[in-house]
Amino acid sequence: MNTSVLQLFSIGIGPSSSHTVGPMRAAARFLSDLEGRGLLSALHGVTTDLYGSLALTGRGHGSDKAILLGLSGARPESIEPNEVEPLLAAVRAKGTIRFAGKHEAPYLEETDLLLRKSERLPFHSNGIRFTARDRQGKTLLQRTYYSIGGGFVLDEAEAAESSKGPGAAAVGPGIGGAAVPFPFATAGELLAHVGKTGRTIASLVMENEKAWRSEEDVRAGILRLWEVMEACVERGLQESGELPGGLGIHRRAPKLWKQLKENGEPARDPGAVFDWVSLFALAVNEENASGGRVVTAPTNGAAGVIPAVLHYYRRFVPLWTEEGVIRFFLTATAVGNLYRMGASLSAAEVGCQGEVGVACSMAAAGLTAALGGTDAQVENAAEIGMEHNLGLTCDPVGGLVQVPCIERNTMGAVKAINAARLALRGDGKHRVSLDQVIRAMRQTGEDMKRTYKETSEAGLAINVPVSQPEC
Repeated sequence: MNTSVLQLFSIGIGPSSSHTVGPMRAAARFLSDLEGRGLLSALHGVTTDLYGSLALTGRGHGSDKAILLGLSGARPESIEPNEVEPLLAAVRAKGTIRFAGKHEAPYLEETDLLLRKSERLPFHSNGIRFTARDRQGKTLLQRTYYSIGGGFVLDEAEAAESSKGPGAAAVGPGIGGAAVPFPFATAGELLAHVGKTGRTIASLVMENEKAWRSEEDVRAGILRLWEVMEACVERGLQESGELPGGLGIHRRAPKLWKQLKENGEPARDPGAVFDWVSLFALAVNEENASGGRVVTAPTNGAAGVIPAVLHYYRRFVPLWTEEGVIRFFLTATAVGNLYRMGASLSAAEVGCQGEVGVACSMAAAGLTAALGGTDAQVENAAEIGMEHNLGLTCDPVGGLVQVPCIERNTMGAVKAINAARLALRGDGKHRVSLDQVIRAMRQTGEDMKRTYKETSEAGLAINVPVSQPEC
């Protein structure tokens, strides 16, 4: 299923799309189902069981908070970050939740939010089970959901329609069920459409988008996403202090910004351009780690890569245009869809190659298109972006989206720019195709030990003491 640019990129809050945004959306779906069955007024409590990666790293990723917010009727795209803590404090102080914002009933985290750390549901590591009870303790409704990456959520019926394992993200709710004029599941199919129609990848994606909404709405939606990305960078440059979670990590973006402003534009030291690129990525991911408003691109843990590359395009490309920004998003969407259908966007499923790796590949393709590259060069750039992220593990220290996640976004952004520039210097011909590297990425994820897939049970997570201060 080809997914809209306005689904693949969505506005939400940090720190994680799969562990924060996804659980919030799952809670909303559960309550909507409950209300649709006329059972909300009989509700006297909801138990939430978190499984696999959600249980192992959920508290560090904000899953516990997300469940409370979602059950309270909050939505990731509309809640203001400064509303989160007061809402949580009110629930915890009263011992009740106003479910869906309409019906108040008891809620105690100690008994109603259970972390099943030793259990994993069969379809995906990010499993969530909600059980609604009446006053007598009888089950009113029980539903299981899977947060499959990028904020996308499947229920059990949707999961059953998909093949098991990586690639689960290929299914899920679409937009109105409308068929698109240029469906594709592989880069080969996408380039075949290009060859037959003479259109660019961006133009093909726009035609598909128009099956769901007007071109004016698509363009306005894209520019809104870009506006939120810009605002996120600006907030990240201004905010200072220690990031939450107890690792003692301090925000670096404001200090780096001050240094770069004092040094002026990188005329004498061209390499300083990459200091700016790193700055933009740091600003976004420090905001994300603080629970700020970000654009899922395609996940929150990788949310800094695409904005950093877009800011590079805006700041350091003399002939940048708004049209180039739109081409960037549309082209990146095509590449993101290929990974959703052919592999996964979930670090809990394939490691961080499914997050920062995919974001790097998408950004490389988008930048190449924005700079006027051919579609063969776009495909080449996307392939380079992933080829050199294969095997990237997810081993967050303390279960937090901070170490190595924040710096990893700076590396992903720089790699994406390098990939685009390499592709633009070539003629589009290359030995490894994008489809081949996506298959390799999926297979690598299948072979990767579970402990390296967002469990904090291996790698840096067990070699860096949580109590260790910054060096």
